[in-house]
Amino acid sequence: MASLDPILDPTGRAETVRTAITGGRSLWDDARARLFRNKAAVASMWVLGFIVLMAVFGPMVWVHDYRTISDARMIAPTLQNWHILGTDLQGRDLMARLMVGLRISLTVGLVATLVSLIIGVTWGATAGYLGGRVDNFMMRIVDVLYALPFIFFVILLLTVFERNIVLIFAAIGAIEWLTMSRIVRGQTLALKGKEFIEAARAAGVSQAGIITRHILPNVIGPVAVYVTLTIPVVILAESFLSFLGLGVNEPLTSLGVLISEGTRVMEEKPWILIAPAVVMSVTLLCLNFIGDGLRDALDPKER
Repeated sequence: MASLDPILDPTGRAETVRTAITGGRSLWDDARARLFRNKAAVASMWVLGFIVLMAVFGPMVWVHDYRTISDARMIAPTLQNWHILGTDLQGRDLMARLMVGLRISLTVGLVATLVSLIIGVTWGATAGYLGGRVDNFMMRIVDVLYALPFIFFVILLLTVFERNIVLIFAAIGAIEWLTMSRIVRGQTLALKGKEFIEAARAAGVSQAGIITRHILPNVIGPVAVYVTLTIPVVILAESFLSFLGLGVNEPLTSLGVLISEGTRVMEEKPWILIAPAVVMSVTLLCLNFIGDGLRDALDPKER
């Protein structure tokens, strides 16, 4: 609150002047302040930012190309010829392939999460707001898709339509939206009976307008938290598929492909496995710490 100090002017008449003005803070300001007080989340943001920069710009400036095959097969990490992480079974530089694999894994995570975000939020908000038979019908479709084993569904798609990176995006994103739709539906059911929704209906706002302008902005908090936790799940799913040989095609690579290659020679050449495994672990830990920080920051009970 502003503090008011009485000051007497030369005429003897008292005046009050405002000596300090402290503006109120919104819920988002409070959430941002709580997030930045979380040391683990802030440190994870810096580390993840460095990882993203390395994935985006690293292959452009690195001295080796990830596709170049040489006679220097499976050499240990050395500064000679700038093979700081060594080479793989075909003599390709592991640092170059690690940066490209990180780029592919992050891209799969982001695109598949975006697909699940668009489909899940739209589906859940529509089902929760309309309710009744529409809600029952839409959520029964979600239940049926939940009953399908994830790996079976993805393998079926990859077998029928052949393996390519775009299909991997679509296959993983087509599964991950199911949980998102349930989260948004639950939030929508809790919101649609509120007074401001009734006021919007009384004012003649259309159902689509209520969903887009009133429902969705109020569910962004839980959705933001779930998105940060979905990206590592998607990266793990892609890595699992790549580990089984269902991932990206050569010469492209991903963290899962690199880990799969490293496990074949892990006893003799452990550095081929250690580098991609450590990078994947650090990336997933950073994303989880950021998700935990967002969850705590956006929780109104923490105010």
